[in-house]
Amino acid sequence: MSGELDALDQVLSRYGRSPHALVQILREVQLQTGWLPRAQLGAIARELKLPLAHVEGVVGFYRFFHARPVGRYRVLFSDNITDRMLGSEALMADLCARLGVAPGQVSADGGVSVDRTSCTGLCDQGPALLVNHQHVITRLDAPRVAQMAELIRAETPVPAWPQPWFAVDDNIRRADVLLGMALPPGAAIAVGLARGAQAQLDEMKRSNLRGRGGAGFATGLKWEMCRDAPGESRVVVCNADEGEPGTFKDRVLLTRHADEVFEGMTVAAFAIGAAHWPVQGLVYLRGEYSYLLEPLQAVLRRRREQHLLGAAIQGRAGFDFDIAIHVGAGAYVCGEESALIESLEGKRGTPRIRPPFPVERGYLDQPTTVNNVETYCAAAQIAVHGGAWWAGIGTRKSTGTKIHSVSGDCERPGIYEYPFGTRIGRILEDCGAHDTQAVQVGGPSGVCLSAFEFGRRIAFEDVPTAGAFMVFDRTRDMFEVARNFAHFFAHESCGFCTPCRVGTELVVRRMDKLASASAGGRGSAHDIQVLFELDRLMHATTHCGLGASACNPLRDTIAKFRPAYERHLRSLHFEPGFDLDAELSIARHMTGRDDPGAHLEKR
Repeated sequence: MSGELDALDQVLSRYGRSPHALVQILREVQLQTGWLPRAQLGAIARELKLPLAHVEGVVGFYRFFHARPVGRYRVLFSDNITDRMLGSEALMADLCARLGVAPGQVSADGGVSVDRTSCTGLCDQGPALLVNHQHVITRLDAPRVAQMAELIRAETPVPAWPQPWFAVDDNIRRADVLLGMALPPGAAIAVGLARGAQAQLDEMKRSNLRGRGGAGFATGLKWEMCRDAPGESRVVVCNADEGEPGTFKDRVLLTRHADEVFEGMTVAAFAIGAAHWPVQGLVYLRGEYSYLLEPLQAVLRRRREQHLLGAAIQGRAGFDFDIAIHVGAGAYVCGEESALIESLEGKRGTPRIRPPFPVERGYLDQPTTVNNVETYCAAAQIAVHGGAWWAGIGTRKSTGTKIHSVSGDCERPGIYEYPFGTRIGRILEDCGAHDTQAVQVGGPSGVCLSAFEFGRRIAFEDVPTAGAFMVFDRTRDMFEVARNFAHFFAHESCGFCTPCRVGTELVVRRMDKLASASAGGRGSAHDIQVLFELDRLMHATTHCGLGASACNPLRDTIAKFRPAYERHLRSLHFEPGFDLDAELSIARHMTGRDDPGAHLEKR
């Protein structure tokens, strides 16, 4: 017991017993114990001077925290549609059978649990899984699953498993200015310092760089608003919570181009006034990418040694800026910038009501600029080459290049970088897609395009995207694609607002009812009408963008692939979701009646 208390004290001391570090403290404590007993949560609450209810509420919010034992081996299969297309469900069933454990349950001996999790950002080399939230395994197949079961039964430590299993390839298939023009560390900072803070901000505005996280807000304008907001300190945040299913570009940028990411953050800090007031840098790294934490920390240490971070960067007195990494704990909604800030503050990742916006009152009420990993890489390139250079690439409204995470039914899944304005069909040709019926652009919250739309172009003014590009050939059931996305949104709803919390669950129930129709179930055209009504309701009333976009794939697939839904209909008229006549069997038994008048279907 004393050993556990000593370990807890070390974690708390490392974070200065700050309540704002609660998520990080919980994560590190759980790494030591495997789960978070209530007594331990009570000790953490006392040390941080927080109510126990607050600590337990945070634990209950994030899916990678566990208030009950989950086994020494916690195996989570990626449940994105592309993993399912590659056979993940059969592989999970095989592993469960070999280990004698049901999905979602802990084995009788308490040693192992097997379950599903949302997309792990490894769609180009799936099926994939996570072990103990720390180790990723790619390219699963039946032999690997069989050997994995043996290793678990033998209680072999995960780091001792075959090393090729943990290989994560970058799979860069087409590079342009971001992926193909590596910058020497410090080059962007040096140019920015020589140019001056205002001139650097002017270059960003001249470039018309728009945020690469999906919303597309003008980066230079965001930085300017942050600089001009009231307050005597600023915060620069990198959103590396790449949770949109089908997206993995940030994973590659953090692996290959971490220097440019950190350089872009430093340029941002300088532009918003780091030479005049304190500016803090934070990276929010998604929990599924925790295996990248140590390599990223090593890059930060090297940059400090090179005087590219810390005090007096590149010898400029007063230009002080450093970066810390915060690791998430499994919550898709934390990709929304205000929910991300709540998580950084050690809270549940519930999106805030806006205004005020983060540039006015963000992290700990300080003016905060939140930008995507790809955006900071682009900012570093713009600092070196100038805003006019970037504006000369792409289209007038969508300048520069865009990186795409291509997966699904194609010969060469991986990372592709193109100037904005590139045709959808060009990307399909380059990745080796054949007989394609649909492409989901921007993940489930994006847009589903049919073959008639492959002449459209990637651009904010045509087909905007956060980077996902999932390909489906004509053998795929687009109803099942939409159903997988519906389960994803229901699973990831933060539960704050009723329209999203209840609405996403109602969508799942209707989709599951339609799915059962093909096996003699009770789907009807009425169910499709109800889905349309739920879409309208959620789009107009939910608290944040998750609920508003939850029905996007449903709306698109019904409109463009209606036969995929009609194949699941039993009737054109209303069909109840359960057997009403069977529900009366107890009443018939109690009254001793079994005549036609006591049966609904016989009347």
